[in-house]
Amino acid sequence: MGDQISWHVELAVKPGQIENFQALTGEMVDAAREEPDVLNYERFVSDDGKFVHVYERYADSAAAVAHLRKFRKNFSERFLAMVDRTRFTVFGNPSDELRGLLDGFGVTYLRPFGDFDMGGGRSGAMTGSGSL
Repeated sequence: MGDQISWHVELAVKPGQIENFQALTGEMVDAAREEPDVLNYERFVSDDGKFVHVYERYADSAAAVAHLRKFRKNFSERFLAMVDRTRFTVFGNPSDELRGLLDGFGVTYLRPFGDFDMGGGRSGAMTGSGSL
């Protein structure tokens, strides 16, 4: 995992807003493609269109801070008019600066549990002690 930061956000779509939110999401995805340290930027929607789950992963806290600043400037107002955050979970060890930006969102922070890593772009790699 290293310095990477990721989060999972659960959103409740306000009535009548799913099409508008889908259009806004397209704009947000296009903007995120221009950010070199965005590693994952995924959205999932429930069959009834009432809930959207967001998964984002960044190279490090600085990349996440840059993304949040861009989000706040370009998308935040429209975003909040269309959805309500119901849960926001951050994974990793965010910097103090990133925590300062996230704390107002009612975030739950989860830090790495031991020294286990099966990701990082290494197929099938795992670090940590012990065996099963």
